[in-house]
Amino acid sequence: MAQIFPKWTNNIQTYLAVLSVFLAVAAVAFIWYYFSPWYTDVGYQPLQPVAYSHRLHAGDLGIDCRYCHNFVEYSPHANIPATQTCMNCHNLILPESEKLLPVRESRSVNFPLQWIRVHKIPDYAYFNHSLHLKAGVGCASCHDDVSRMDIVILKMPLSMSWCLDCHRHPDNHLRPPQELTSMDWQPSAEQAANAEKVIQEMNINPPVTDCSGCHR
Repeated sequence: MAQIFPKWTNNIQTYLAVLSVFLAVAAVAFIWYYFSPWYTDVGYQPLQPVAYSHRLHAGDLGIDCRYCHNFVEYSPHANIPATQTCMNCHNLILPESEKLLPVRESRSVNFPLQWIRVHKIPDYAYFNHSLHLKAGVGCASCHDDVSRMDIVILKMPLSMSWCLDCHRHPDNHLRPPQELTSMDWQPSAEQAANAEKVIQEMNINPPVTDCSGCHR
């Protein structure tokens, strides 16, 4: 009696099993990447109310980050500079520039510029800027080299796993105090020994397994 189905159908269960495994792995990989902050958040670059260039101010002119963000060493939250901070310089430098019209209007009506936050930790996570700076974590570790950015762009995912990677291995992120705002600083050959000394002296113990360290 002739066979109804071709011979290759004898292996159809094997084919389906292999296909199921492949699809499952592909689905996990798809979600792992395309649903992660590396894809959904990194690259965020909103247009701001004023075309402020960090490349010009922090890079070419060498203005220290703490001149504008003057609370970061003392406050849990990084501050967006007040309008008057801009006008401290621009009262004399390009005071009539068309690009600075929103800044002048902000001062005249005594209402702050509505800057759009680029780097934001979720509300359910606690992050203290001052503690990280006191420990020796520099600006570029989280914000990348803003001195090369005309428009600030999110370069790091600011995700839980990304934070924990640093908490588990903080050595390469611990700088000398005078290098906190430097965008050119690189770890030296003695970085591991220097970092270990700082960790011991300052009793640095970033939470890794203690959930309440970041979720309070």
